[in-house]
Amino acid sequence: MPDPLVIVSNRLPVTIKKSAAGLLEVTPSNGGLATAIASLPAATSRLWIGWPGIASDHLTAADQRSITEQLAKLDCVPIFLTQQQITQYYEGFANGALWPLFHYLPGYSQHHDAEWQAYRSVNELFAHHVSKHASDRSTIWIHDYHLMLLPSLLRRQHPGASIGFFLHTPFPSYEMFRQLPHRKDLLLGLLGADLVGFHIYDYAVHFAHSVQRLLGYESSESRINLRDRIVRYDAFPIGINYELFATAHQQPAVKAEMDRLRKHYGDTKIILSMDRLDYSKGILNRLEAYATFLERNPQHHNLVSLAMVAIPSRTDIPAYAQLRDQVDQAVSRINGRFGTVEWTPISYQYKNLPFEQIAALYAESAIALITPLRDGMNLVAKEFVATKQTQPGTLILSEMAGAADELPEALRINPNDRAAMVRAIERALSTPPTQQRKALRIMQNRISRYDVRRWAEDFLQELSDAHDHRSIAAVPLLDASRRAQLVADFRRAKRRLIILDYDGVLAELVSTPEPDAAKPTPERKQVLTQLAAQPDVTAAIISGRTRDALEDYFGDTTLNLSAEHGAWYKEQGSWQ
Repeated sequence: MPDPLVIVSNRLPVTIKKSAAGLLEVTPSNGGLATAIASLPAATSRLWIGWPGIASDHLTAADQRSITEQLAKLDCVPIFLTQQQITQYYEGFANGALWPLFHYLPGYSQHHDAEWQAYRSVNELFAHHVSKHASDRSTIWIHDYHLMLLPSLLRRQHPGASIGFFLHTPFPSYEMFRQLPHRKDLLLGLLGADLVGFHIYDYAVHFAHSVQRLLGYESSESRINLRDRIVRYDAFPIGINYELFATAHQQPAVKAEMDRLRKHYGDTKIILSMDRLDYSKGILNRLEAYATFLERNPQHHNLVSLAMVAIPSRTDIPAYAQLRDQVDQAVSRINGRFGTVEWTPISYQYKNLPFEQIAALYAESAIALITPLRDGMNLVAKEFVATKQTQPGTLILSEMAGAADELPEALRINPNDRAAMVRAIERALSTPPTQQRKALRIMQNRISRYDVRRWAEDFLQELSDAHDHRSIAAVPLLDASRRAQLVADFRRAKRRLIILDYDGVLAELVSTPEPDAAKPTPERKQVLTQLAAQPDVTAAIISGRTRDALEDYFGDTTLNLSAEHGAWYKEQGSWQ
């Protein structure tokens, strides 16, 4: 029987809570990743490893045994974390340092050595537990920025395993990423994988560029060439459960919510804003743009309403608590300035909504205003498009969201340009329904073909291919038989020409062009000198380095030298 697919993420697709009476409650998650894994063919056996969402400080040994037994029935394995680990690893380094920097908000990024040590320690803890359930035959799929050290840790323990990593956030440009104190450790951690996946190709290119600049490894054709193997990187834009949202309007519970919204809003057009309450989502910019729209367009007063849903997120982190206060104040200020007894400009909810209410809002909204400052993908945009099967609507989408690459028919805006956001709202309200439906149909056709199941299957197929290619590349090219044949051919030959590349062959690859960084060791230079002195042997070194560097390295030998990729050539002691 084949080994199960091992999925590893910070959180399991369930949440464990302990009631006031001490009872343990297990609640399933409906996140995008959980949907993707659940959509894989039933024949794909799987095991999910991660944190169950409750600190071990609140659990007895009996509780932990009970949780482990309950989750085993769901093919899940819990990793228990203390409150201190959660505070330092999750809230600290992962969400206090990595998350803001990956979203191009370095002012929010804070680095503390204790939090980095906790991050490393928890990644090692994950490696320990995953290794109990994995082997060299396993396929291991690791998810997101919380576990960037894990691929390399697992590679050491299971060198033959097929290891994939997918990043669900943006990967920032080199200039942004280099600000992290532990940037090299994170990249080396990721390079333990056979395949590193991103939402869009821009993020993949940023990753490869950072690897080249910080570690010195070259890449081509989405492959990074390490000394002993090849790592692939590619773009896999995550999709949604398209069928679920496309047919939502047919569900009785959704229909009831749609009726309730029609009665509540009447002829007022709904502008929908739905996000996690996060500073990367651009919520304050959006509110200010909406206020400017109301100021410039009094004719739309009483005719539009912003339905704003903010989903609680990381409530224990001070920056998020501060953002909530700022949003509350902005909503109150706008409603106080423009509202009347009959009309409230903004309807604001700070809570999680059930599926039927979310789907009804998508279906009934005239506009979806989705304007993150930076977003890895943004599935709300795709869900809105998929749900709009019977009614027209317009998607206003930030060009900084990964989804913008797949949804060019949306009205795309710069989320920092409030005037552009105002113009987009005005245009959306004046666009004829036939034109709205045409744009929706084009986008629906596109995202229906690459849904969440296709995303998971594509990644796993390319991971399998990458593992096979890595295995081939790792085969020793100079085994004992080939070596014996090479020596015999050398001895029989009357004339012998040996051409040797320099960087990466005669010298280790280095990340700096400085000549001294790649100077040959005395031992290597002695071997090359002896080789060139053999009868009827011509030995040549080719390099992209300057002729001055090669002259410094080998000027006192009889070696032939080719510098600057052939622009200069030294034969019999003179440069040409």
